[in-house]
Amino acid sequence: MIQVILCGCGGKMGQAILRAAASDGNIQIVAGVDINADAIAPTSPFPVYQSISDFPGRGDVIIDFSHHSALPSLLAYAEDTQTPLVVATTGHTESEKERMRQASERVAVFSSGNMSIGINLLIELCRNAARTLGENFDVEIIEKHHNQKLDAPSGTALMIAEEISEERDATQYVYDRHSVRKARSSEEIGIHSVRGGTIVGEHEVIFAGNNEVITLSHSATSREIFAGGALRAAKYLANKQAGLYNMSDLINGR
Repeated sequence: MIQVILCGCGGKMGQAILRAAASDGNIQIVAGVDINADAIAPTSPFPVYQSISDFPGRGDVIIDFSHHSALPSLLAYAEDTQTPLVVATTGHTESEKERMRQASERVAVFSSGNMSIGINLLIELCRNAARTLGENFDVEIIEKHHNQKLDAPSGTALMIAEEISEERDATQYVYDRHSVRKARSSEEIGIHSVRGGTIVGEHEVIFAGNNEVITLSHSATSREIFAGGALRAAKYLANKQAGLYNMSDLINGR
């Protein structure tokens, strides 16, 4: 039984984690951390704290689905207690990313901008496609999300673009072409955002060559897939040595 400290337990993803953990016989949530701890604690089946440093017990893994600003305190706790940390938040600053890298020298840290196993497999396939097809194929990424999503493009679309860029000599991200009338260059990766309704998340990657088009896509129909991926990451990380891990490591069994 892996005992998990869940940060952001009161949020939508926190609640999805709780539902997924309830049906997983190998996961137990032993404590929660949330900015609204006072409101959540009276009805919670486990103790909830405003700060992880207030938790007097210990867990096997921390899962963070709160806010990137909470990262420094979580890393400090992870280092002090040698508790592996799954970072499922996005929007980290460069200094926060550097702090994560520093902490990973002392404790196991898992970080991914998208906790879906499927979307990370898509990223692996896109990287392989970019490597195989070369720069004679133009790349366009289309992402679709619900009308309440604040950021555009999505962090996942940027993850896909970054991984494809690793396989190309030169890359330029292009987000809007309406104001420029010129032919597309081979260096471009077009990234397009659609916002509407209750779309959970859709990502489509087009590799367009001469007389042929290859399309790779992934559709999320529920937040449960991200919860399932986070729990799988927690199981993966529980007995790992210090280091910085990601979904590629998990998928490839490294």
